[in-house]
Amino acid sequence: MQEGIVFEVQRFTIHDGPGLRTELFLKGCPLRCDWCSNPESWKTYIQLGVYKSKCIGKKKCGACLEVCGSEDALEFYRGKLVAMDDSQREACFPCFAECPSDAIKQWGNVMSVDQCMEIIRKDKGYYERSGGGVTVSGGEPLMQSDFVAELFAKCKEENIQTCFETTLCANWSEVEKILPVTDIMIADIKHMDTKIHKKYTGVGNELILENLQKVAETGKELILRIPVIPNVNDDMQNIAATADFILNEMHGNIRTLQLLSFMRLGEEKYKSLGLEYKMEDVKVRRISFQKHVNAIATYFNERGIHCLVGTKEKE
Repeated sequence: MQEGIVFEVQRFTIHDGPGLRTELFLKGCPLRCDWCSNPESWKTYIQLGVYKSKCIGKKKCGACLEVCGSEDALEFYRGKLVAMDDSQREACFPCFAECPSDAIKQWGNVMSVDQCMEIIRKDKGYYERSGGGVTVSGGEPLMQSDFVAELFAKCKEENIQTCFETTLCANWSEVEKILPVTDIMIADIKHMDTKIHKKYTGVGNELILENLQKVAETGKELILRIPVIPNVNDDMQNIAATADFILNEMHGNIRTLQLLSFMRLGEEKYKSLGLEYKMEDVKVRRISFQKHVNAIATYFNERGIHCLVGTKEKE
């Protein structure tokens, strides 16, 4: 029985795949996108985050210190917990359990396939009525491909639709483990220029584009996404290159192209993990930016690529 590290489970979600869905978010990702809203997904192991604003204080509480027995792994500022030593994370898990104010957040739990299926089965009636099912996202689920393959196989045994959200930044052999038990795949194109892609995500795009071509060749139902980031990938040169790739290299074999407008999300998570939020200085005039995104969608549709703004398809 496979086990995975799951950092969140969302029920009744409508965004990542058709109908009502149960979505599992897995730890681990090879990308470091500047705009990522889930930095807690990056590491492959369970982490603890600290929310200073929720800390009662060392004098009034001190529960974490009593459990830890040492301040070496705990960093305080003006009496409030502000950080924890990541190298001491396993020793610090009791701190999370004892914190009365939720100032310490545990990102990730080890879950077996059977434990996940217990949650999934609760909403089976909703899947059947809405055309929904189960989505596995991340992070990058291909970093836990054996777990996902076994989970999806169990879902297929019970006629539950499966959807897989991925960066496709992995060896094709990992993708092949999951394809036979996947109904729908969701993947991103972030930028067509590999140097720019690496600048903003930490990796080049060659492997990703190669895998997108292979997925298109399989005929697997594919939803393609572009996170539209101002002054990164929203210029018409890149948009035109993306359309060319979809039409010429993927032969237009996608169900839908979805444009996801940049939003400032996850900033508190960055602070809780002691990470820099690189989009902090990015200011967006929402109305004009949204018009720009709508214009990009119009361009794709005029090129014959079915394109929507947002993640919810109209019935």
